[in-house]
Amino acid sequence: MSLTKPNQQLRRDLKDAAFALESAALEIFHKAQGYEEADFLAAMKRVEKLHELADRLTGHGKEVKAGRVTRTKE
Repeated sequence: MSLTKPNQQLRRDLKDAAFALESAALEIFHKAQGYEEADFLAAMKRVEKLHELADRLTGHGKEVKAGRVTRTKE
């Protein structure tokens, strides 16, 4: 099944947002490596949350591709 242009854009936006979250998580991880242990652990919790959100967005993108989620006109 071919995606409509609005659904293609939705999927692209979801993938871009997931990539941005993953990039932010990686940046936080690299900066946190020099932190004290307590601050490092707090940063890792933020990194974990960012990864969870990125995974959720990636899953939504897969649902768009499969046709289970669609964008309609207002």
